[in-house]
Amino acid sequence: MMQAKRKSTRCNPLIQLGLAFITGLALLNSAIGAEDPIAQGRSARLRPNFEGSWEKDFGRSDKWDVELQRTIDQLNREMERSQGRGDGGSIGISNPRRGAGNLISHARLAELITRQTTMRIVQTDAEVRIERPGDAALICSTASSEEDSFNSPHGKEYCGWDRQQLVFQISLADGVLIEHRFSVDPSGESLSMLTSVSSRNSLPFNLISFYTSYDAPEDGIHCVQTLSRGRVCSARNPEEATR
Repeated sequence: MMQAKRKSTRCNPLIQLGLAFITGLALLNSAIGAEDPIAQGRSARLRPNFEGSWEKDFGRSDKWDVELQRTIDQLNREMERSQGRGDGGSIGISNPRRGAGNLISHARLAELITRQTTMRIVQTDAEVRIERPGDAALICSTASSEEDSFNSPHGKEYCGWDRQQLVFQISLADGVLIEHRFSVDPSGESLSMLTSVSSRNSLPFNLISFYTSYDAPEDGIHCVQTLSRGRVCSARNPEEATR
């Protein structure tokens, strides 16, 4: 009886060899997949889809003057707390007047660079291209690593991914930092852009703009999103439009 029990637990050498081969093959496939361009392409396609034409939703977007007043109120509260503690300023602003002046300048800059009422985004497995009327396109790879997408004597631009957000950072020569964070909702019908302008001597000024997906007009039609009349469209060349 003891001999029969030992025979039943003995593993066939062919089975052992087969298990070792399967394990080695699985490890090899895992190592190849880590460097496989096709596997990396599948990873890129897991990025959120920003593709489409987008128009600004004024009802949901921040108003820069309202946000400026809110941020100034926050600055005043922080200054009052710091004076009460006698710590000379808890938010790193040695000169309050200069800090407030920088904040106003940053607010006006944020308002200027978020004036676009529409944007067009083209997305492939390799990159995301954000086209904005009257401004340079923002272009970023779908890879995981941060990249230096622009560099000149006037400043530098970096882009990368923070989980499901696409982030652009523009560092200007005078020390001002501009950051854009793009997010899209799961339905693909709404997109948000958080713009932050900051410097060493000021609180960051944040402005959120919301966009909704829309069917872009034909190339010969120019449309502008307005507060009072909504989207207003006209032919780019009136003479051609009347023919």
